[in-house]
Amino acid sequence: MTTVVVILVVLVALSIGAFVLVGWRDRQRLSSSEDSAAVRDARADQERYAAERHGEQGEVWRRGQTQGM
Repeated sequence: MTTVVVILVVLVALSIGAFVLVGWRDRQRLSSSEDSAAVRDARADQERYAAERHGEQGEVWRRGQTQGM
């Protein structure tokens, strides 16, 4: 009985190890310098959009403050 449990534990450990190894290998193979450049460009676009939106909201607030004067 103990032998069967030990064999099952070893098989589960090997299966988990193989799954992790294949996932790590595929992740390394799929990432490239183009991917990181695309992520960087997308983040810059997102930050620019957020800054523009923030500026527009500030202008709307300022216009609302000066309307009553």
